[in-house]
Amino acid sequence: MSSHLTHITEPPGVAPGTGYTQVVTGAGRLVQVSGQVAFDERGELVGAGDPEAQARQVFENLRRCLAAGGADFSDVVKFTVFVTDIAFLPAVRKARDAYVDTARLPASSAVQVAALFRPDVLIEIEALAITAA
Repeated sequence: MSSHLTHITEPPGVAPGTGYTQVVTGAGRLVQVSGQVAFDERGELVGAGDPEAQARQVFENLRRCLAAGGADFSDVVKFTVFVTDIAFLPAVRKARDAYVDTARLPASSAVQVAALFRPDVLIEIEALAITAA
């Protein structure tokens, strides 16, 4: 786990988060990853109609993008999750938990949207990371 990040789960006067950290701070180089969807390297959708398969592919794409930016999941300070149905969050969390240290979760926002850019895309996730330098 990156020692350049500080996770504050329960700031004074704020209810503790469930499944995320309220505040994550750090010093270093910023890496912003655009929203990733469940496309494979050929641009084809993985897991049509299957939120678990899509979530797994999204996190694999995030892993590859973070690596290209010189980061990994231990450097992530925030995820922003967009889903077309809030019922997909358990699938997103299951996929996320295969990649991140669940004892030091990033900050997170989850938003249900009416639609993403294609009707067969169920999940889009962006990541913000801070590397050691």
